[in-house]
Amino acid sequence: MRASFFACVTGAAASSSYLTWMADSFIQRGVEATSDYGEATLYEGYEAVYALTGDEAYADWYREHIDGPVVLENGTIRNWNYSFYSLDDYRIGNSILWWYERTHEAKYKEAADIIRQQLNRHPRTPTGGFWHRAPNYPNQMWLDGIFMADSFYAKWTSLFDAKNETAWDDIARQYDNIEAHTRNRTSGLLVHGYDESKKAVWADPVTGAAPLSWCRAVGWYFMALLETIPLFPESHPGRARLTEYFITLAAALKKAQDEESGGWWLIMSEPYPGAAGNYIESSASAMFTFGWLKGIRLGLLAEDEYLESARRAYFGLIERFVKVNEDETLNWEGTVEGGSLGGNATYEYYISVPLEENDHRGAGGFMLASYEMERR
Repeated sequence: MRASFFACVTGAAASSSYLTWMADSFIQRGVEATSDYGEATLYEGYEAVYALTGDEAYADWYREHIDGPVVLENGTIRNWNYSFYSLDDYRIGNSILWWYERTHEAKYKEAADIIRQQLNRHPRTPTGGFWHRAPNYPNQMWLDGIFMADSFYAKWTSLFDAKNETAWDDIARQYDNIEAHTRNRTSGLLVHGYDESKKAVWADPVTGAAPLSWCRAVGWYFMALLETIPLFPESHPGRARLTEYFITLAAALKKAQDEESGGWWLIMSEPYPGAAGNYIESSASAMFTFGWLKGIRLGLLAEDEYLESARRAYFGLIERFVKVNEDETLNWEGTVEGGSLGGNATYEYYISVPLEENDHRGAGGFMLASYEMERR
């Protein structure tokens, strides 16, 4: 049964928001406690639940998934590989820092420092950008990696090294590199990534850019901008640049929003919206909805320009992707399993990747969008 935002509901829904309803549903089903970036994205949704409700039961559940499964009592990270350099692995650092800010326990600071020190050793492109993963993707920067690593880099710096101008310059450089090589100046959207060496089979021979705008990569980047902008010192020129990146991307997403569904296509590059095999994808649609709503709240976007579109997008998420089960738990549907620049990055590749039910990346994005709607 599809959920309806406007329907009269009973049972769990009658006394619960979509945010808490979705959170309770995942708790009831069970969530494997790992340090994977998918779980880290879902955990961010639980941070939102706690912020909205103040219910310590959510914090207790969350901590059970961090203490032991991720952070050990001696301040190390379970099964951390000190010689493997993948930006995806660094996203969990944001969860660790959330717990440090909440408790000020030394073990969280020590665990976060492990990730921060790994960034110091992480391989870089000739212009200083972090490789997405070594040795798999040499000299490649992906939009995904900005979300995975640079939000953490900014958060750690704001907490423990806020006067380090070199660090802030370095953080801004990651965004600047992505913008210089992946932004389509016609559509305003960004393609999935670029290869600074221009050696990848998909790399444009002049710019090194990938050929297509894959929705979730853009979603990761949109969220990362919102996470990082408020952390930058107001006097640092990087803050103004990142703000401009966010505002112009928000405008491009408004043009790309599907009129019928209120969502966004898996492949947003022309001429693919509406093409055979393409579809409205749920995780990115949730991320863009969240981004607009939070952008309005932070004063980065004008409410009279974006709120109506954001509401249409949010109601579309519920109508299209939220399913009520017989036991009154919610399912989250319509999220693509993944997308990689490890192959040929063709349209045929992206649309061949299957969908996943109750994907943590999509559900986490929906929970964040729900938080922004419900706190208004």
